[in-house]
Amino acid sequence: MTKSANSLMSTYARKPVTFVKGEGVWLYSNKNEKYMDALSGIAVCGLGHAHPKISQAIADQAATLTHTSNIYHIELQEKLGNKLCQLSGMDAAFFGNSGAEANEAAIKLARVYGHHKGINEPTIIVMENSFHGRTMATLTATGNRKAQAGFEPLVPGFIRAPYNDAQAVKKILKNHTNISAILVEPIQGEGGINIPASSYLTELKTLCEQHEILLMLDEVQTGNGRTGEWFYFQHDSIQPDVLITAKGLGNGLPIGACLAKKYVADLFVPGSHGSTFGGNPLACRAALETINVIEKENLIDNAHSIGTYIVDALKNKLSTNSHVKEVRGKGLMIGIEMNTPCVELVDHCLDKKLLINVTAERVIRLLPPLIFNKNNANDMIETLVNCIEAFTDNLK
Repeated sequence: MTKSANSLMSTYARKPVTFVKGEGVWLYSNKNEKYMDALSGIAVCGLGHAHPKISQAIADQAATLTHTSNIYHIELQEKLGNKLCQLSGMDAAFFGNSGAEANEAAIKLARVYGHHKGINEPTIIVMENSFHGRTMATLTATGNRKAQAGFEPLVPGFIRAPYNDAQAVKKILKNHTNISAILVEPIQGEGGINIPASSYLTELKTLCEQHEILLMLDEVQTGNGRTGEWFYFQHDSIQPDVLITAKGLGNGLPIGACLAKKYVADLFVPGSHGSTFGGNPLACRAALETINVIEKENLIDNAHSIGTYIVDALKNKLSTNSHVKEVRGKGLMIGIEMNTPCVELVDHCLDKKLLINVTAERVIRLLPPLIFNKNNANDMIETLVNCIEAFTDNLK
């Protein structure tokens, strides 16, 4: 049998470009072509590519110690856990390697919490159009039938509600006595940069308190400064019971964290959960340095100010385009919703050396690095608007 030239499984529809080098907001292909990265590896590289302080921290740690196993104390993991709890107001952390793993830990916490309350079959309320990962439990929690197709039977223990509808959640709680938690993204990323009403999370928190269930916030994409606060819930001055973060935490190194309040975290005991690689010294060193850079360079403030600048400029420049339904954003998490499917815009922008994404078929998703400056923003806006105008001109 002749071996295929490409031995990778066909799990991605890859674009015809290979990147070999990164520097700041730029990526360079194996043909030495320069691209602006307005996607940050899908909200991962918030400090851009090859940030010198992150690179140095990784190199130093790699030359010192990369892995020991969680059988032993890991000083950098404990230090990172303390820092994240300080930033978030949470009490304890569990580290995995991704957002999906961190969400799995949260789902297990919700189930053990339910059993602790005497619920035989604890059920979690999740939202339509949500995305929580591709493991079997997080895939079931995800509100995307297309992503679930072919992987049945799915995991029981979830019930779905419309996003941004606290009254629907209230009705579910009235009709079901086995609910142990609500799992929700503060902003739906994969679902189309859906930003809820300002009262939504507060209303969910109130319902959780009334029914003594957990509010679990999936801030895999919104966390680590992306929306102009360390975590999105800090815009609303509430406190979740469980908080999930990943993506931008390690600036490219795989790491995810499930943070919980003490009364929830204490339900886990040795043997309840684990991870071979989770929270290893290398990933924790990268995350600690990422946090340090964000703090010292005031990048959360920058995400707020540059994000506002981009949204305002896009609204102004696209105001007369009848094919543009809405420009919306929070910090550097920005969506442009079109009135028509626009997936081909990804390739149009790629031809112009700009990396973007289209999600939910009609929403242009922009996730620029937190280091974006006004010149970067202006270059991105000009290229993107030109591509949108050319695309919509062909629709007339």
